[in-house]
Amino acid sequence: MGVGLREILADYKTSVTWDALAGSAAIDGNNALYQFLTIIRQPDGTPLMDREGRVTSHLSGLFFRTATLMEKGIRPVYVFDGKPPELKARTIEERRAVRTRAKEAWKEARAAGDEKEAYKQARSATRLDRDLIAGAKELLGMMGIPYFDAPSEGEAQAAYMVQRGDVSYAVSQDYDSLLFGVPVLVRNLTVSGKRKIRGRTVSIEPERIILSELLQGLGITRDDLISMGILIGTDFNTGIKGIGPKTALKIVRNGTFEETMAEKAPETDFGPIVDFFKNPPVLKDYSVEWRPPDEQGLYDLLCRNYDFSPVRVESVLEKMRSTTGQKTLDHWF
Repeated sequence: MGVGLREILADYKTSVTWDALAGSAAIDGNNALYQFLTIIRQPDGTPLMDREGRVTSHLSGLFFRTATLMEKGIRPVYVFDGKPPELKARTIEERRAVRTRAKEAWKEARAAGDEKEAYKQARSATRLDRDLIAGAKELLGMMGIPYFDAPSEGEAQAAYMVQRGDVSYAVSQDYDSLLFGVPVLVRNLTVSGKRKIRGRTVSIEPERIILSELLQGLGITRDDLISMGILIGTDFNTGIKGIGPKTALKIVRNGTFEETMAEKAPETDFGPIVDFFKNPPVLKDYSVEWRPPDEQGLYDLLCRNYDFSPVRVESVLEKMRSTTGQKTLDHWF
């Protein structure tokens, strides 16, 4: 979900071409898989599945999109969430309740033959569990793509990797990355292209936000941005009813953040939230290394195990092979 800053970010989002994104990217793995599971579905909301009924939407999105990124000169690194902080317990429970209600509504809509409503509710019922993440990691390993398990929030780990200069930018749909201090955030990278939104087909293109330009443009500090997030509401607190991005911006500019919190949200201990955004647990001892793909392993995993089309998989591997000089897979078919 993330913090709701969109309203004040329009002037600081820059549409970027694929060429401008060449380099290394720390991708929020949980965020990306959730997107794939949400978007890659049948018209009635049923996810892609193999003959045994196992969900494969996330594997399909991960495989084909990652290959596209590599073809465009982008070297991805996936970062997955670790143990959520206690501060996030309320948000996790609320999301679980929403998914449960949506799942029941999806079943009812399908039974009633309401395909549009079924699709809508299925998206809201999307759930990412350990087995799905484990399958994604197995796929990434065979593709030769590095991935890491963050000690806590994946966005915080990705931000740290960009701050250290180990990758060029972070990729996530959520704006929390900015509160964690990511120097460069890219959105829409894993979902760019044509998408149906509210019945209309629209083009979704990658966009970039540079934190220093955002802070300078708004005339605030990163501490102020964190304060704004707390006023609006983050994954770690509910925020103050009636305060949106514009009002929050006025409050921090006026220097009345603490006064406002004391008056309108005295029950909120915002100190630990500020500290978590500024000093989150991160993995500091890591090595980023890309390897040649295990083509035989990928074919076995995707085609023989999960019923992917051999023709489509071979097409992707051919593109990957063009930069590695590996032999063809003709002997497999």
